[in-house]
Amino acid sequence: MTSSTDSVPAAVGENAAGLQRTIGWKDAFWVASGVPALVLFSIGGIAATIGNPSWMVWILSVGFGFIQSFTYAEIAGLFPSKSGGASVYGAAAWVRYARILAPLSVWCNWLAWTPVLAIGGGLAAGYILTSFFDADSAVRTWELQLVDLSFVKDDLALRIDATFLIGAGILLLVFAAQHHGILRTAKIQTIIGLAVIIPLLIVGVVPLVSGDVLMENLLPLSPLAFNDAGAVIPGEWSVEGVTLFMGGLFIAAWSAYAFETAICYTSEFRKPATDTYRAILSAGMLCVVVYTLVPLSFQGVLGVEGMLQDGIVDGSAVAGAMAGMVGGGSFIFGLMVVMLILALLLAVMTSMAGSSRTLFQGSVDGWLPKYLGGVNQHGAPTRAMWTDLGFNLILLMMSDYLFVLAVSNCCYLIFNFLNLNAGWIHRIDSAETPRPWRCPTPLMAAGVVLSFVNAALLGAGANVWGEGTLLSGLIAAALIVPVFAFRHYVTDRGQFPREMLEDLHVSSRDLSIRKAGVLPYAALAVGIAVAVAANQIFTL
Repeated sequence: MTSSTDSVPAAVGENAAGLQRTIGWKDAFWVASGVPALVLFSIGGIAATIGNPSWMVWILSVGFGFIQSFTYAEIAGLFPSKSGGASVYGAAAWVRYARILAPLSVWCNWLAWTPVLAIGGGLAAGYILTSFFDADSAVRTWELQLVDLSFVKDDLALRIDATFLIGAGILLLVFAAQHHGILRTAKIQTIIGLAVIIPLLIVGVVPLVSGDVLMENLLPLSPLAFNDAGAVIPGEWSVEGVTLFMGGLFIAAWSAYAFETAICYTSEFRKPATDTYRAILSAGMLCVVVYTLVPLSFQGVLGVEGMLQDGIVDGSAVAGAMAGMVGGGSFIFGLMVVMLILALLLAVMTSMAGSSRTLFQGSVDGWLPKYLGGVNQHGAPTRAMWTDLGFNLILLMMSDYLFVLAVSNCCYLIFNFLNLNAGWIHRIDSAETPRPWRCPTPLMAAGVVLSFVNAALLGAGANVWGEGTLLSGLIAAALIVPVFAFRHYVTDRGQFPREMLEDLHVSSRDLSIRKAGVLPYAALAVGIAVAVAANQIFTL
């Protein structure tokens, strides 16, 4: 097995683009440690949608994500000098077959990840406000509405309030922490990660050991329904019930698949040949544990009716619920509030580190605007980070974060579909390229099957979270067309940058060689057909 670090200049430890090789797989693991905390973003929302089977939704979803990660680990090893994550490595497979599909993968991955900054910052700001100010205080009630967006979704607007101001401060704090490069980011996140993951594991384990998890709160596995009096009753597995379940799997994917961010730093690994697969698989194993134990304990203690409380659905009462689950009083409650704020901060840091590198590499490879390709003296992609920050300040003004999450997840499932099929395309088109780690073929085949499962979840599950969610997601994804067209045909005059072609080990002429023939087009057509059929069959 040949090491992938031979091309790295030994004297400076940098790749050609300017990112510095300063971290190992353990550092990337801690940079990705914000992902387990994402379970808290939508644990209440999923329970309020599907009811009793919500704990099963989380277990299935993180299982899907873990299977998918094996494909991503292989394709990441093909590109030791690229950063930006699985979408970048998958884009290199699709560029031969349709130029627009390559930037679509990168764009959709970024649009999926970047809203974590706004959502996490907004939720953390909300916890800070509720900890220090009463609900009717002027600080929490004042609001300046800027733009009415009710034509997109009812009651949606852009506004400035205390949540926005505190959230913006949090994002600026995270930006400052990451300004000095990935190594400092990893060190900071190791400390915060331990302060977050240990309490999460305690919350997941203690109720199970103490016997507070009640089977009647987990069973029967029937979808949510209500009687005439408004009480929760077991529903039926009708088309509507299955649609709700698919809606739960749809939104859970945004959190449960997200540990693939651990391979966003391939060009910053000291030993990419081994660090890449170790980072993603270790992060995946942690998420399997957390995404199994926490939802199981949460629902097993509270029951569906407890999970339906407004404070659990919107996240504001999660700290109190977690304190009660481990038998704590006011002191434990205070610790849980601090832990939740740190968890959200950790998630924001993870997102900024990964999504900014997706923008950076997309620029280097010729998919996104050229200005995003700059780094500072510490090897941090600061231009991409500023773009991330500016975009999320707009999202932070949104009055409905769950809508933002659902729209971004439409893009995420598009990215996952393209990248899971990129694994076998790379095997056909780049069979001779050394693979430092090779995914077992049955697992890669399982990933291909899951790509079509994701297509079905996109078609059936998106509109569960609001009429027009799927259309809004498709419009957001389509915005890459003018962006890429300007970069490729105006800035680069129809030619790809040298760096992108060198990473593929091809020339511009070689891009016309398509060994996979019509198979990628067939996979794409079937994926679209599955999504359309699911959208027509599974409705509420």
